[in-house]
Amino acid sequence: MKRSVLTRYRIMAYVTGVLLVLLTLGVIAKYVLDIDGASGFTSVVGIAHGWLYIVYLVFAFDLGAKAKWPVKRQIWVLLAGTVPTAAFFVERKVTRELEPRITEEAPLTAKV
Repeated sequence: MKRSVLTRYRIMAYVTGVLLVLLTLGVIAKYVLDIDGASGFTSVVGIAHGWLYIVYLVFAFDLGAKAKWPVKRQIWVLLAGTVPTAAFFVERKVTRELEPRITEEAPLTAKV
């Protein structure tokens, strides 16, 4: 597995996680605190999160397929983008698991 597969997953995990936290804060501001302007903020962040979550799903599925994860593991990683802050913890765990596998394979693919 190439490092770029893990890197693009990590970037999208962080982007998705940040947008989901912002969306959660926007919903709280809109419905609980009744702050002016929160409705527009929530709409913009919600749309951005929705589209970028689809990109996250594609990259996470690609990572899971190349890492040869079982289906339950893939579903767990795919759903991490729907729970606020979960994407950060899942990304960290996935990176710690896959990083040694990438470094082990790197010398085999290096050109001399």
